[in-house]
Amino acid sequence: MKYFFNKAMTMMKAEMVFSITFALSIVTSIIISPKLSYIDFPVLMLLFNLMIVIAAFENVQLLDKIAIGILRKNKNLRMISGILISLCFVFSMFITNDVALITFVPLTMIIAKKAKFDPIKIVILETLAANIGSSFTPMGNPQNLYLFSFFNINILTFFKITILIAVAGMLWLFILNNRVEDSELEFELDKIEVRNKKVAIIYCILFIFILLSVFNVIDYRVAFIATIIVTLIIKRSLFKELDYVLLLTFVCFFISIGNISNMKSINEIMKILLSNNIGVYFSAIFFSQLISNVPCAILLSKFTTSWQVILIGVNVGGMGTIIASLASLISYKIYIKEYDGKKYLSKFTKYNFGSLLVFGALFLVFVFLPI
Repeated sequence: MKYFFNKAMTMMKAEMVFSITFALSIVTSIIISPKLSYIDFPVLMLLFNLMIVIAAFENVQLLDKIAIGILRKNKNLRMISGILISLCFVFSMFITNDVALITFVPLTMIIAKKAKFDPIKIVILETLAANIGSSFTPMGNPQNLYLFSFFNINILTFFKITILIAVAGMLWLFILNNRVEDSELEFELDKIEVRNKKVAIIYCILFIFILLSVFNVIDYRVAFIATIIVTLIIKRSLFKELDYVLLLTFVCFFISIGNISNMKSINEIMKILLSNNIGVYFSAIFFSQLISNVPCAILLSKFTTSWQVILIGVNVGGMGTIIASLASLISYKIYIKEYDGKKYLSKFTKYNFGSLLVFGALFLVFVFLPI
């Protein structure tokens, strides 16, 4: 019994974010009964599918080959950082911030290994880039898609607002990337060949299939079943390589957020706070820090029709704490497999709260303007 207790305590210390969310889900479930509907199964299945595909890419050394290609053409650390950040920024607009991070952060880790540097700053900036870039389009992140659909927003009116965030984000990321060391990397590169080209092609096709489920071209359940069947046939051992704690962390978040959002006391507070646009704006930012920006958008939409302010507030509010945007957990979990988690959280908090202050002050001006 003591052995299992010590094992559990060791795991809880190693997985601090999971431990906190697990405890929060238990406490809130005591206060209010949880519902199965709180769990976003499409998101969980998408994450599962992507983790399988990325594990397969790593297994056949496809990511290694791409990493070598980038390093052969660019040996300057700042240049490499700029390329990876730009990829996250642009791709997040179309394949969502979660998908962009789960695709490009593992690639960053491989590049860092081969070039022998700590990618902490690049991973943090990639996370910022994905969260800011995804704010531009309706499909870029879940809160945008929800607000776009719930308020039946005109697409041109939507872009009229989000383009301001995207442009400001590009400039801000350029400034931050200039803080990355401008140094030439010295490294020797081995010739890398894809181990099994047939398997690589199959998983590339599967990756496209999964992306189509993001755009609702294919049912997410069909993509999930296809991923399981392909992996069972080709390489079952991939199932052992997945980060199931990350999936459980998301489950605990969904339960905690669902419980908090449905508490009567929270609903009463909302009615008071959302009496004007200033209240809506700061509530969107503040509650995003506590329950993340997706449920915050859902919660606020029940009490106000000021969708423009909510849209700006929850996208700005995706910066700040590591749970302000759940996509941030993905890059954190990937990074701490190889490096120090405490150091990451410290630097992540510094960069994200700095960005939150800059964007929070900048877009406060637009709350007063007719949009």
